[in-house]
Amino acid sequence: MSNTDTAARQLDRLRVAVVGAGAIGGVLGARLQQAGHDVTFIARGATLAALKTRGLVLESVDGNLTLPSVQVTADPSTLGVVDIVLVCVKATQIASLAPSLRPLVGPSTAVIPVQNGVEASGLLAAALGEGNVLEGLGRVLVEQVDPGHILHTAVTPIVEFGRRAGAPVQSAAYVQIDRFAAALRGAGLVAILPDDMGVALWEKFLFIEPIGAVGAAARVPFGVVRSVPESRALIDAALHEVRKVGQAVGVAWPADSMVRVWARYDSLPPDGSTSLQRDLMAERPSEFDAQTGAVVRIGRAHGVPTPVHDVLYAVLLPTAQRATY
Repeated sequence: MSNTDTAARQLDRLRVAVVGAGAIGGVLGARLQQAGHDVTFIARGATLAALKTRGLVLESVDGNLTLPSVQVTADPSTLGVVDIVLVCVKATQIASLAPSLRPLVGPSTAVIPVQNGVEASGLLAAALGEGNVLEGLGRVLVEQVDPGHILHTAVTPIVEFGRRAGAPVQSAAYVQIDRFAAALRGAGLVAILPDDMGVALWEKFLFIEPIGAVGAAARVPFGVVRSVPESRALIDAALHEVRKVGQAVGVAWPADSMVRVWARYDSLPPDGSTSLQRDLMAERPSEFDAQTGAVVRIGRAHGVPTPVHDVLYAVLLPTAQRATY
């Protein structure tokens, strides 16, 4: 028996639908396909056309990859039930998109969102069922250069996922947690299964939202916005607001969460920026409502004042509303 035959027999091959073939969807889907899993991208517009005609190109710090042929469709109903639905679209698209994913979901299907924000899994669960939707998040520095062309500049992709707070204690979909973790690791990616996904989700939100919103308002990269005392103080005030909003919804913040966020901010590449900032500055559709808007919205719902975010929201909203596809 050849080494290839042995590897094929050892691989627990998953059927994976990657919803959204942009930045994070492109890199995760490409690596899973490279590892031998049955991956289908769900895409639209220019990305759909590019994947159909040219495949997918990944320029990556973990090694470049060209996939001349990928499975792609605009219609989830053509796939049938899959093992994993990896939802990689922008958070603001989820509410309208979620119902179309129902044909993909069987009794043991796990639906895992990996975008920024803290509301995605709740929207998916409302449309697809509490027992099928896991909490999830992704960590990676990646962007879509052109349709079908992904640039991965730093951090081996990390996917953290697990049971949603308040979801059923037992669900057939939970069998996919260990299977998908093994698939990610076998593809050279990092899988983390936190004990408390609520804390993990909000810790990422604490990291990504304040510096992204302030950076977008200031229109300068990490190195500048963290170095000017006034903008650094503004980021710090925004961080404290996110912590207070998180506390109001039950997040048990680790005592050192602020220290660790600032350590990460100060280690970021000086010329870098968040996807929120890049999208707003380019007047592209962004996750503005799911990030800065969510802080304001959740704060109001729980009686938590958010004066810094109120101003950031008012300043950035006209730009967000000018976004075009």
